[in-house]
Parts: sequence; C-alpha cells; structure tokens
Amino acid sequence: MAKSSPPPKRKNRAVPLGEMIGNTLDPALKRRGFASRDLIANWAAIAPVPYDKVAIPDRLAWPRRDKPDPEGAVLYLRCVEGHGLAIAHEGPAIAAAVNRYFGYLVVSSVRLSATPFAPHERKNDAPETPLPAEKRAQLDATVAPVEDENLKSALERLGRGILSKKRK
Repeated sequence: MAKSSPPPKRKNRAVPLGEMIGNTLDPALKRRGFASRDLIANWAAIAPVPYDKVAIPDRLAWPRRDKPDPEGAVLYLRCVEGHGLAIAHEGPAIAAAVNRYFGYLVVSSVRLSATPFAPHERKNDAPETPLPAEKRAQLDATVAPVEDENLKSALERLGRGILSKKRK
C-alpha cells in the first residue's frame, strides 16, 4: 500500500500576503540569478539616492564555476531613459552599496539591461473633466445625507468617475 502525504498543516492565523506568495516567486527569481528576493524587495533601502527611484534590478549574472578567482556577479539594472550614462558612471558605487548591505561580495560590477524601466505612473493624476450642471446636482443630492466627510469625498470621487464616463 502506497503512503499518502499527510494533509498540510493549518496555521490558524492571519498570514501576510508576502509570506503566502513568497515561495511561488522564488523559482522565477532563481532563473533571473537571484538567490532570494532580498535585493528586489529592499532595493529602495540598498541603492544610493537617485538610483533607488530610477532603476531596478533586472538580473544577476554569476561567473562560471570553473574560474579560479571567486568574484561577484554582474548586476543588470533596468533604468529610466536618460539615466543610463549616470548609472554606468556610478556603477562601482552602486555595487559597493549592494555589497555593504549584504556584508559580503555579491556584485562585482553593474551594467545596464536592454529592457527599459518605466516607473509606476498614477492614472489619477489626469485632470478632472467638469460634470454638467444636472449631473453635478444629481451627485450632490445623492451624497448629501452622508455625514462622514472622508466617506462623502470618496463617494463624490466615485460618482464623478461614473457620471463622467460616456455611455456607448
């Protein structure tokens, strides 16, 4: 008779999302050369000041194992257009910051990845389109009974978004 695996143990507690999905990301990160997700997760704390916002790690390229001298990996960074020259120039400083964070030689040099990096742009920064007077009056009448100011402003934003959409 074949042994069946025991059922998974229940934790009976709230588990952070990062802990739940962390193990599922590890195989994808290992294919990119990362041993763990520490470098990516803590990039804002690791990188020197302008580079924490204009660049992100893309992959680590480790040297072949048959080389006699142990050396660190090559860190490939994706960067915003216009910052490539500065990152290429400041590569040793970025590598030193990564090595300082980990406490040992991880990165020997920094190079640019061919894939560009576009920081997250918020769609909410678009200018609001004014509502017609009858729709504005309808929205004001709908949210007037709400006493909580935070809830009222959130409902007004939602209502403006719904009423400003053009129906097809």
